Amino acid sequence: MSNLGWYQVITTLSKKCGGPLKFLGLVAGGGALVGVAGTKGVEAVAGSVKKKVAEKKKAVEQSKTYTVSKEGVSNEGLQFHVGETFKVLERDGNAVLIEKIGDDNNPYFVAAELLNEISDYN
Repeated sequence: MSNLGWYQVITTLSKKCGGPLKFLGLVAGGGALVGVAGTKGVEAVAGSVKKKVAEKKKAVEQSKTYTVSKEGVSNEGLQFHVGETFKVLERDGNAVLIEKIGDDNNPYFVAAELLNEISDYN
C-alpha cells in the first residue's frame, strides 16, 4: 500500500459506490442500523436479567414462612391468631395472596398493611 493509507481506501470505496455522497450515506445508514440493533440487543438482555432477578426474588419470598405475632382480622373476616404461620404465594400492589399453614380453605387475599402490622412480613 502506498503512503496515502486510508485516504486511498476511502476514495476507492467511494468510486465503487457511485460517489462520495452515496458512500457517506451508506456509512451513515450502516452506522444507524448497527446502533439500533445494538440498543435493541442491550434492552433485550437487560429485560431478561430483570425477569430472572424478579423470579429469584419471588421464589425466595414463596419459600419463606412468616409468623403472626399479634391478633388481627382482615377486611374479609379472616382471623389471625398469635403463633400461626403463613407463606406468601403472590403479591400485586397492596393485595397479597397467602397460604395459612394448616388451614384447609387456602388461599386468601389479604392487605399487605395488615400483614406488616400483625406479623414479621415486610
